[in-house]
Amino acid sequence: MNICGYYPESINEGEGLRASIFISGCRHRCPGCFSPATWNFKYGEPFTEDRQAEIISDIKNNPLLSGVSLLGGDPFFSAEEVNDFIDRLRQEAGPVPIWIYTGYTFEELLAMPGTPEFGLLERCEVLVDGRFIKNLRDPSLLYRGSSNQRIIRISESLAAQKVIDWEPLYSF
Repeated sequence: MNICGYYPESINEGEGLRASIFISGCRHRCPGCFSPATWNFKYGEPFTEDRQAEIISDIKNNPLLSGVSLLGGDPFFSAEEVNDFIDRLRQEAGPVPIWIYTGYTFEELLAMPGTPEFGLLERCEVLVDGRFIKNLRDPSLLYRGSSNQRIIRISESLAAQKVIDWEPLYSF
């Protein structure tokens, strides 16, 4: 698996100050995607054990972080490797809230029980779902690019078997 970006501190990919990791590879190929280079699974740098250790150390040693955001590409196309990283992250850094972005919808992921993709969904706290749709682009939206995309509280949604919207802690 490759990563095509890492920001140790960002306020753009979820609430609070977050470490953001961009996973290479996406098969959705949304027209108008802001970064089509990330569709390539070999784009960026290999996410080696050493690179993972560096990023985990950054996260563990930054008391200002609210959590981690996983984006891409689309992390769900590398679900097994991302699951392994999350397990290692939490083993070494403790409970870390994770936001994850995908072109899949919550309903599509819900229909994949027993798969690495479903396991990845279960490991995260907030899901930003849905493909980017160019004619629904809205730069005023919080943490997403088009109005069809939703921000979802995962554990509550899994329990209810329907989407439960995320609500911001802070009003803007």
